[in-house]
Amino acid sequence: MRESKKARTVGGGIFILLFTVMMILSACNTSQKTTEAEKTAKNQDIKTVKHEMGETEIKHTPKKIVTLELSFVDSLNALGLEPIGISDDNKKEMITKLVGKEIDYTSVGTREQPNLEVISSLQPDLIIADAERHKGIYKDLQQIAPTIILKSRESTYQENLDSFKTIAKAVNQEEPAEKRLTEHEKTIKDLKEKLTVDTNMTVLPAVVRDTSFQAHTSSSYDGELLERMGLKNAIQQEQPHAEMNLEQLVEIDPDILLLANNEGKLLTDEWKDNPLWKNLKAVKNGHIYSVDRDLWTRYRGVVSAEAIAKDTLKMLDEK
Repeated sequence: MRESKKARTVGGGIFILLFTVMMILSACNTSQKTTEAEKTAKNQDIKTVKHEMGETEIKHTPKKIVTLELSFVDSLNALGLEPIGISDDNKKEMITKLVGKEIDYTSVGTREQPNLEVISSLQPDLIIADAERHKGIYKDLQQIAPTIILKSRESTYQENLDSFKTIAKAVNQEEPAEKRLTEHEKTIKDLKEKLTVDTNMTVLPAVVRDTSFQAHTSSSYDGELLERMGLKNAIQQEQPHAEMNLEQLVEIDPDILLLANNEGKLLTDEWKDNPLWKNLKAVKNGHIYSVDRDLWTRYRGVVSAEAIAKDTLKMLDEK
């Protein structure tokens, strides 16, 4: 009898021991699964974004964004976002015109020489910089916050759209961006179908300053956009810009001139009394148009491209 009780006691003890071990193992397994789940969630919250200077890891969804070129402001605007810092060349009115309203942001200086101290003081969690202007300060910017370098200043129309997609990935807005691009393509297509201009006519957008006439070729941002609308650029070449004198312009003799004039005195003012100028087809046929310098040559982007296309249609008439 005593042995039976003793056996039951020993058996009960073994059961309790086994139950305890199972509970500990179960707890460890649960803890391990929880840790792995946390790691997975953490990894999913870190994205690697490829850009012109390599790859940048971005944690979480950036909320405090600094943009060092105007087209990046356009891109964020198309996604319904506003940067906290902008290289605005100390011209806030230029940003108001770009986004269509006043927004609350801090100027971080000029696009050519952004102020690193001001950028750092904003404690951004993402900086978007230009491939041409800001390669030299990329490492400095990376010390402040995760930075992506994209094509803007010398980008083609398609490269600009590619930059938009990269920005969308960086800010976790890829699906809205795809939807916006679909709308954009439809807008450009619809505007193209309304144009009445003879497709054999050539067009030449150009920036006019006091001492220079800079033609924008088929490889420029506005040149490629106009070709997407069915217009033929008068200069077909890989270089986006071509500095020209009056004699060279006469040799090309475009049917339509779209001039983004600088402020103040212009080189074309000197040409207007010259017989060569008066003999240009665009001059004789009244096909010279002045376009907004900011919109056509500085802004760039999804929203601005649509505004340029609408501007073109308005100038050249519609069906």
